[in-house]
Amino acid sequence: MYKYYFEKLDVWKLSLKACLEIYGLTKSFPDTEKFGLISQLRRSILSVSTNLAEGLSRASYKDQARFTSISYGSLMESLNLIIVAYHLGYIEEQSYSDLRSKINVISNKLNAFRKTQIKRIPE
Repeated sequence: MYKYYFEKLDVWKLSLKACLEIYGLTKSFPDTEKFGLISQLRRSILSVSTNLAEGLSRASYKDQARFTSISYGSLMESLNLIIVAYHLGYIEEQSYSDLRSKINVISNKLNAFRKTQIKRIPE
């Protein structure tokens, strides 16, 4: 089966894994959060890999870098929501710590990827 460029990127693969993990984790959140924290956290974490994929379909490096920036913003939104969920007691300390570590790795890779894209923008 053919794989698109974005599917080969480590940062996309890690983002996808984080997304699947968050979807699984939020299944245990209270039903009262169905249209609040669960929905917003799932949308924000899904947006990380989605914006990478969409951005890499763009022809210009400037557009690609813009979508990578959006992806980074979505990652930070997800982190904030994870922090909130932790403080509300919806996430156990070990899961919280693991998620923060994974988000840190994704964050570093997104920043490095964006820097590479920016360097390729013609002046």
